[in-house]
Amino acid sequence: MKCFYHEAQKLHAPKHFFLRGQPAPSPEQPVRSEHLKAAIDATSASLVLLPPLAGDTLLLDRLKRIHTPRYLTFLEIAVERWRALPGTSGVVTPNVHPCGHARFYPRHIVGQAGWHMHDMACPMDEGSYTGILASATTAQAAADAILQGEVASYALCRPPGHHAGPERGGGFCFLNNSALAATVLRERYERVAIVDVDVHHGNGTQDIFWQRSDVWTGSVHVDPADYYPFYWGASDEVGEGDGKGYNRNMPLPLGANGIEFLQALSRLLSALAEFQPQAIVIALGLDAHKDDPLAGMTLETEDFYRIGQRLAQVKGPKVIVQEGGYPTDSLGDNLTAFLQGFHRG
Repeated sequence: MKCFYHEAQKLHAPKHFFLRGQPAPSPEQPVRSEHLKAAIDATSASLVLLPPLAGDTLLLDRLKRIHTPRYLTFLEIAVERWRALPGTSGVVTPNVHPCGHARFYPRHIVGQAGWHMHDMACPMDEGSYTGILASATTAQAAADAILQGEVASYALCRPPGHHAGPERGGGFCFLNNSALAATVLRERYERVAIVDVDVHHGNGTQDIFWQRSDVWTGSVHVDPADYYPFYWGASDEVGEGDGKGYNRNMPLPLGANGIEFLQALSRLLSALAEFQPQAIVIALGLDAHKDDPLAGMTLETEDFYRIGQRLAQVKGPKVIVQEGGYPTDSLGDNLTAFLQGFHRG
């Protein structure tokens, strides 16, 4: 399996985010990549380091299929505009958000930050935009590899992406890497599926494909009644319009274990079989592990082996896109276990 990574991801490195009203050290740091790269080295997979970023018009064209133009523009110039304000910290962090039936799109950068960032866990600093683009470039490269004949690939992406919707980021996510990978696959395949196994619901992915029947989306995650992202991810959210029936959620109780997770995954994959996907994107979260700093479940490392093994049994080429999973002594072991299970599935 080819594994892809872009070193420019390191340029996105805000030190803090807000957690329960307090500034807290961000677990979404470049050190995540070091843990994951070491895990790849422990397998038979090969790591492909991508070339320096250049003006990639194809990437931007593909991103415009899943994100709005004004959101993409905001990400590009937000830090510059924010730092032009008097008295700012230099890190883009919204302090106001639209609620109710807000329809008016503001001109001021503070208002736009609140509009485009649905929480306070997506700060941006001077290197963020380049790092965010590098993460998306990595997902694109892994999906392009499938179009070029690979049967499976892995994208080591950070920041992650599955909380990013058409024009809003959140939960450390800015551009939806899994949705981008699916967009690339759709250039060849008529029916593509995204299977999200992060501990958090992929609300941005769900939102992007909510009214579409060509990309099936499914997720196993902690029940949003008790856990982030709170407002999305219930079992009765099945899509709308042309997309009705093409979104499936399998919420689990806070603290669920590996047995419960694998049972829910089996139910999800049974529902997926009806769609008969021709290609799969696996939105891989490793944050369901019991030691993860954001964990809401109690999975063991060996559970990720079984998850990888089960997902490998789904027919069709697959792009694995890294979502959550934060620095602990177990993080690399969890990825190694997943990849080994996937390889032997």
